[in-house]
Amino acid sequence: MRIVLMGPPGAGKGTQAALLENKYNLIHLSTGEILRKEIKEDSSLGHQAKTFMDKGQLVPDTLLLEMMERRLKNPDCDGGYLLDGFPRTIPQAEGLAVSLDKLDLSLDYAISLFADELELVYRLVLRGKNSGRSDDTPDVIRDRQHIYWEHTAPVLDFYRSKGLLKEIDGIGSIDEVFTRIVDVVEK
Repeated sequence: MRIVLMGPPGAGKGTQAALLENKYNLIHLSTGEILRKEIKEDSSLGHQAKTFMDKGQLVPDTLLLEMMERRLKNPDCDGGYLLDGFPRTIPQAEGLAVSLDKLDLSLDYAISLFADELELVYRLVLRGKNSGRSDDTPDVIRDRQHIYWEHTAPVLDFYRSKGLLKEIDGIGSIDEVFTRIVDVVEK
């Protein structure tokens, strides 16, 4: 099973990703982890990415896509994987589609968790209080939400047009949301 998991900050992606990973024995892939690994290994791609990161710039899509394609070629991905936090933009989604075609693979689902904005702000403020995260303040959260809806939400339409998008209500207990996801992927 090959899944892209999306949703605004606070929708529960990380929590649900861990549950999906365990239930379906999937490899959980995030661009952040892949970038850190490439940099730690001092690979050519990691070195290139680090030059952008050291300047406070975003790593170009071409590098991210090359890293992702390389990672998806690893044998541990043969049994399925979950992409978390990628793709974030239409160019990344289009590039991922090209990479998957090259590898003779395709996605099974693009799962989008959704929830009311006020609920998401509440969840993240609570998380900030419990974890001490300084970026979980109402203003910062609203900024992150705005960035998601402006830049990442168009990816929903991309996957909707391909018949891959499954929208899941992210409100409820962790188990309730997980059951909704399982119901969709096991149909």
